[in-house]
Amino acid sequence: LRQARERRLPESAHAPPSVAMAQAQHKRDFHDFAEQNGYHSAIRAMLSSGQTRLLLNLDDLRSYNRETAANFMRQPAEYLPAFEEAMREIIASYEPSLAKQGATSVFRIGVTGSFGSHHVSPRGLGSALLNSIVRVEGIVTKCSNVRPKVVMSKHWCPQTKVFTTKEYRDLTSLTGVATGSAYPTKDSGGNLLETEYGLCEYMDHQTIHLQEMPERAPPGQLPRSIEVVLESDLVDSTKPGDRLYVTGIHRALPGKANTNGTFKTIILGNAVRLLTKHLGSSQFTEDDVKHIKEISRRSDTLALLSESLAPSVFGHTQEKRALLMMLLGGTERNLANGTHLRGDINILMLGDPSTAKSQLLRAVMRTAPLAISTTGRGSSGVGLTAAVTTDSETGCKRLEAGAMVLADRGVCCVDEFDKMIDADRVALHEVMEQQTVTIAKAGMHASLNARCSVVAAANPVFGSYNRNLTPMANIGMPDSLLSRFDLLFTILDTKDKESDTRIASHVLTQHCIPPAPHSLISSGGGHQGVRGGEHAGGAAEGVTSDVWMHKDTRRNVVGLGSAGAESDEQQVTPEFMKKYIHYAKVKCTPQMSDEAAAYIVNAYADLRRTVSQLASRTLPVTARTLETMIRLSSAHAKCHLRGLVTAEDAKAAVAMLEYALLSEDYALTNGKEGADGGQPHGGAP
Repeated sequence: LRQARERRLPESAHAPPSVAMAQAQHKRDFHDFAEQNGYHSAIRAMLSSGQTRLLLNLDDLRSYNRETAANFMRQPAEYLPAFEEAMREIIASYEPSLAKQGATSVFRIGVTGSFGSHHVSPRGLGSALLNSIVRVEGIVTKCSNVRPKVVMSKHWCPQTKVFTTKEYRDLTSLTGVATGSAYPTKDSGGNLLETEYGLCEYMDHQTIHLQEMPERAPPGQLPRSIEVVLESDLVDSTKPGDRLYVTGIHRALPGKANTNGTFKTIILGNAVRLLTKHLGSSQFTEDDVKHIKEISRRSDTLALLSESLAPSVFGHTQEKRALLMMLLGGTERNLANGTHLRGDINILMLGDPSTAKSQLLRAVMRTAPLAISTTGRGSSGVGLTAAVTTDSETGCKRLEAGAMVLADRGVCCVDEFDKMIDADRVALHEVMEQQTVTIAKAGMHASLNARCSVVAAANPVFGSYNRNLTPMANIGMPDSLLSRFDLLFTILDTKDKESDTRIASHVLTQHCIPPAPHSLISSGGGHQGVRGGEHAGGAAEGVTSDVWMHKDTRRNVVGLGSAGAESDEQQVTPEFMKKYIHYAKVKCTPQMSDEAAAYIVNAYADLRRTVSQLASRTLPVTARTLETMIRLSSAHAKCHLRGLVTAEDAKAAVAMLEYALLSEDYALTNGKEGADGGQPHGGAP
């Protein structure tokens, strides 16, 4: 039997003469551009590595012809298919076997480079950018399943013994008018057709939702999102919680019942670049590195940086140092047998009202490169971890990331932690220790990374701390949850005249400070609702940051004597603080020394014996407490940019842990420490 084997012609062969001439000119332009800018070697490297997408840099195209680059960005639907067809011709000249098999259609072009005004967030996607190339940055909140989309179908007619071929295009196609998705059942003569599924061609298809980064959303407004269509090799290149750049074509799609003239817009993605690994990175100048190393060699580095973390909060010496260690983090380890040992430090601050717990959380949000904020009553268990939702349009199941998944490699701040329902609080157990979120519901099983530190603030059971009850009765949380917190600080509002005078002096000093110049005002002030970091008041990239705060921006209240002496201490600028923390986290991976290990072993055994004899303990001392000592020791070594954890670091970690475990005993036996560490005030900086 004779079987007809049709060969698909390029779309330009069916185009009108004027369009065909323009397509031919665009193909010649790409051939000249590829030859002048060395893209032939890039194509050969792509073929040798088994990849199917060539990255075209817009800067190279501008250097070749600025007008062509501008037209390419404004009219990608006209230029991109012609460029891809020209690239396939070059590939066919290198690999003739691919051309004979008709396998060159899988090769695509992705766009990179500088986009100028076309580099926007989902909020900036207006009508002026329709049908043009854009680069959108955001965070992935939803991912659909990967499904095959038919590209070409073949049908066999038993009566005529002839194959019939049909190509399919939808509204996202760049090469022609949409054809519809109905399979043909009869040929032109009315004969029945049989679909040959083995000869049909399909393409992977996935949609994701890209949401505006929370720190970029204007105050009081919800972050906006845009749907992105990923096809072919771009599917499964991202997951919920990833921060990324998506390059694609901004296109409007008509709705099913469009009566008001509005259209749904999507992005047809052709390049994806993850930003998670680069988040929070700053361009360090030589002077920055020099200043960072000078600060690290000081004996009071920890005290200096901790006081600069929240200068508007009085006292809280130990709590500030613990938060600084949390920002620096311990050393994460993945053992050869697959065991994951977390390096992130979790902290719970529990105490009386008006003791600046929330202000300390705000300071962490302003300093951390990535920080997601939430509250106990405003969050549910699935809102903190992950949820399986149903798409209203397709009916497919989607995985939606929660706050802790979005805070991967960052900090999750939970205020009013005690107001959270117990059933929702149980969802945090896996996240805080295993640092993953496992979903097994609605026929979907998935595991998402949630490698974040948790900083929580809570009130005691009765609203304020009752000194007639034991600490565990005041806390009112199960040991299974408390053991996952590395440190728990009990903050008391004691009444002492000397301490109250010093607090009042500090508060009034904040109100007496003259307005600072605009260059000294951090743009990451109190209006940043959900996140702080490099985009909320960070220094410009490639610019050396000032190290010390200006003296003329701080002064004592006249007539209060030495009550405001704390204001005379040196403080580093917020921009330098962020750079120091990021430099320490990236450059330092401290290893445990034998002396530090021996000290921690003895200290752990002594602490277990001591706490078992006391009824006023705040945290259960378990094997997790031993890992807490190791993490705090590594964080203290990072603060001094040391590559080896010394006995000095171990002593500082044990002292911090003893203060957290026996804080009430410390307050009762040392009145001054209790006054300084237990009665702060958090004023707006």
